[in-house]
Amino acid sequence: MNSLVLFLPFVLIMGGFMYLQSRRQRRAMQATIDLHESLRPGDRVHTTSGLQATVAAITEDTVDLEIAPGVVTTWMKLAIRDKILPEDAEAPDDLDEFDDEAADAEDGADRRVIGDS
Repeated sequence: MNSLVLFLPFVLIMGGFMYLQSRRQRRAMQATIDLHESLRPGDRVHTTSGLQATVAAITEDTVDLEIAPGVVTTWMKLAIRDKILPEDAEAPDDLDEFDDEAADAEDGADRRVIGDS
């Protein structure tokens, strides 16, 4: 009887943990299904391999992605990781300033190397 009292909390904790994990997994799977059902031609997407493309056509199990102008490839819907939202597609203004500063620093490094020779 004493060992049952010690074992019961362990079983309850493990049961609760397993329930929460399965619930999280079901929620993630439903989000993936909702994403695939919401795809429309013209949407920008990321694939699981990191490719950015535009949806050209959709069938029940596959999606045609335009990866370059006039280049269309066929992928399984499961390969679509997420949509690229319009605000994600724009480069932030700060990035342009960083690129200019990096280019200036590289020019300065080139001048120093040439001047030291």
